[in-house]
Amino acid sequence: MADLSGKRALVTAASRGIGRGIALRLAAAGARVAVNYRENAGAAREVVDEIVRGGGEAFAVRADLGGGRTEVEGLFARVLEEFDGLDILVNNAGVQGMGPVAGVTEEFLDRAIDVNLKGTFFAFQQAARHLADGGRIISVSTAFTRSMAPGAGVYAATKGAVEQLTRTLSQELGGRGITVNAVLPGIVDTDATAPLRERFAAIAETTALGRIGRPDDVAGIVAFLAGDEARWITGQSIAAAGGRV
Repeated sequence: MADLSGKRALVTAASRGIGRGIALRLAAAGARVAVNYRENAGAAREVVDEIVRGGGEAFAVRADLGGGRTEVEGLFARVLEEFDGLDILVNNAGVQGMGPVAGVTEEFLDRAIDVNLKGTFFAFQQAARHLADGGRIISVSTAFTRSMAPGAGVYAATKGAVEQLTRTLSQELGGRGITVNAVLPGIVDTDATAPLRERFAAIAETTALGRIGRPDDVAGIVAFLAGDEARWITGQSIAAAGGRV
């Protein structure tokens, strides 16, 4: 496991699912963790409590990543005040709704852009301004950006934009020793993918490893990228889909 002792991390949308797994893994590696949530304060509190019971340090902080620049700036101000700086940003917040292009509503499109693209963009901005030299920025994208899956158009398009920003920002921040990468999970068993559970067995057969992903599968990759051993990796979009084709 990476040694993140003394590092200060912010994980967005960390109250459940992949974000929860990432927050717990970073804390287990020694990082102090800001657990961001939008609605479920109780779930965020549970994550914080689990980290504290394990001997770590964490606090919960509410912010809607789709709420615009001011909301994201407020989130970073709170974290910077609590931790007196920031070393690791994990952009995990995302709207994952699926549906054919012909049926996408303007309301859903706006929300996906607000959270997946604008929210991450504003978080990138804040990290570029405030992250400590030698820091890490890791964004959770999706393996759908590597496929032509029906129904994933809006999700993949907005996450694909995040991957391009990842490449650009890696060049802009490289002089400060900051690495910027993205992780592209396949289907992971979380509340968000609950509607697909009846199809999990069939989906598992399309992976080289023969199973559906778990939050800790993604969290382990994020923790590696956050550590010193990944210092020579930047500007990359790393698939984490169990070899799904």
